[in-house]
Amino acid sequence: MLSVFFIPIIILCTGMVTSILWLFILYITSGLGMAGVGMGVMHDAIHGAYSNNSRINKFVGYTMNLIGANASVWKVQHNVLHHTYTNIDQADDDINTPFFLRFSPYAKRYWIHKFQYLYVWLFYGLSTISWITMKDFVRASRYNKMGFFNKKNEFKKQLISIFSWKVLYYSYALIIPLIVIPLPFWVIILAFLSMHFVTGLSISLIFQTAHVMPNTEFQQADEEGVIDNSWAVHQLVTTSNYAPSSTFFSWLIGGLNFQVEHHLFPTICHVHYKSLSKIVAKTAKEYDLPYLVKNTFAAALWSHVKMLRKLGKA
Repeated sequence: MLSVFFIPIIILCTGMVTSILWLFILYITSGLGMAGVGMGVMHDAIHGAYSNNSRINKFVGYTMNLIGANASVWKVQHNVLHHTYTNIDQADDDINTPFFLRFSPYAKRYWIHKFQYLYVWLFYGLSTISWITMKDFVRASRYNKMGFFNKKNEFKKQLISIFSWKVLYYSYALIIPLIVIPLPFWVIILAFLSMHFVTGLSISLIFQTAHVMPNTEFQQADEEGVIDNSWAVHQLVTTSNYAPSSTFFSWLIGGLNFQVEHHLFPTICHVHYKSLSKIVAKTAKEYDLPYLVKNTFAAALWSHVKMLRKLGKA
């Protein structure tokens, strides 16, 4: 997937592209590769699951920075907050959304949420555009206040790192193509945005169909920050698999159709999830615990739509 992302970008940077059609084809192809990087090598590496060598994991994790986001911020948002507090209102940043979206029954409901199942796709597509602009800075500031970047000068270094990596990313993904490609600048910018729209839509659909579902649970912690279930049981009741029989689809999305196994064993490489799923399903049945799964991605997507409608009504 790194090749699918970088090869079109390299071609664009040569200035050989003179056709608007090929400009969009190359950027959109790169967007698919970017999504693949985010769901595959980067995701495994930041979880420490790509290699037994922590240095290799850290190095490969920097692919997150190469696609315009930031590995350190993602690690807090995803590894710590999402994986620890899955589907817990105000704790899981994956369901802490802007006011015009409602991903938890405990979030305040507005009239506009009745239509979120229609317009959410636009904001899914815009999600990585938010990443490459302000989201990393905003979240780094919030996480600093939460105590995550509290070592001496660590927060300042994080901000410098975020800014520097974004300068590098914009340089090769947009600035050089703007300079060397003999097409109107607004067309090149539109093609660049289309790349990110494809990436954002792809990643959002894969991740949100595992948690914002009619059969997954949403919880609130009590005044002492405690929930009813143990951590492992909590992962089972808040997470759903889909398309378990599709080997190609599983390869394509970095094994993230086996989200139950990923949440239970986040430091194990995704290539083992399918084998693990048989053990997890059997054990869940043995202890009368839920094991949530949809047979196809289409079924999961439709259930996600139904949940968005439900959250918009009540």
